[in-house]
Amino acid sequence: MTGTGTGGGTGGGALRVGLVGYGVAGSFFHAPLIAATPDLELDTVVTANAERREQAAAEFPGVRFAERPEELWARADALDLVVIASPNRTHVPLATTALRAGLPVVVDKPLAATAAEARGLAALAAERGLLLSVFQNRRWDGDFLTLRRVLAEGLLGDVQRFESRFERWRPQLKGGWRESGDPEEIGGLLYDLGSHLVDQALTLFGPAVRVYAEADVRRAGAEADDDTFIALTHAGGVRSHLHMSATAAQLGPRFRVLGSTAGLVKYGLDPQEAALRAGVRPVPGEPWGVEEESYWGRLGAGESPLTGGGGPVETVPGDYPAYYAAIARSLREGMPPPVTAGEAAAALDVLEAARRSAERGTTVSL
Repeated sequence: MTGTGTGGGTGGGALRVGLVGYGVAGSFFHAPLIAATPDLELDTVVTANAERREQAAAEFPGVRFAERPEELWARADALDLVVIASPNRTHVPLATTALRAGLPVVVDKPLAATAAEARGLAALAAERGLLLSVFQNRRWDGDFLTLRRVLAEGLLGDVQRFESRFERWRPQLKGGWRESGDPEEIGGLLYDLGSHLVDQALTLFGPAVRVYAEADVRRAGAEADDDTFIALTHAGGVRSHLHMSATAAQLGPRFRVLGSTAGLVKYGLDPQEAALRAGVRPVPGEPWGVEEESYWGRLGAGESPLTGGGGPVETVPGDYPAYYAAIARSLREGMPPPVTAGEAAAALDVLEAARRSAERGTTVSL
């Protein structure tokens, strides 16, 4: 194997993918997006759950099944990529075993519990000459793509403050490992929604040098943080204020970005997740990720978007399929993946600092 490493030797055919896990991440995100990528084939789904097998077989006729990940490692030569969409606590051990079996790996976020673990995986992948990437799909949200365009065109002047929110109103607990207080489960909003928010902030404005955070457990019976705030000071001077909550009775703007000449305010969530959860699938060449005009952002200065102030900014269509298309190109051409393990480690540096800050009530320098 050379370059980023394709594992299976499929010649000019589609690259064969093994998917570990068929819960929310596997069934709503990874499997449909893999299947929608012309150069990828969903070969095997690992799940011991009979109901999930039935669901996958109905949507992806001909897909194979395995009960345990070890069955993938035993036939590593027949695969070109493994995608790990299992619970957070399994990410590091499964990625380690896959890489040692000679398989390129995509891991759902967060890659690991610590930056040290992430860098260890990155070193192992480099040593083996294999691709290792992290599924940060929110880089392909339409609102984020729109903001990148606005920044590239200099429409805000010098950015001073970046406010970003993933807020929900879920006063009742849903249960499961994501709400567990066991540190080994890597649950809570800091590592869930915070992984996206921090990744977006670092992608837009570069490294952070200081981190301050507040993390609370608001709901009765909850064990993990469900209402968290992070403030970052970036090396370039921008300040990012990142909000994540399951207890927001009134939702704030998804983005409010303030610059020296103008600001951008954008409400609403990218429509791709809702579409995927509803069973809508991306089809190459057909419209996807298009947002209704009523949710477009407003750009201006000294005006309220709630009263129609500022000019409308059309939302760039979201493009989750672009992630796996880029993964396929990386495997074919040996180019860097769309999200690197090093970038994931940098985000984990921030998340670890945020946890320390919230526990101590102090600002943490990086």
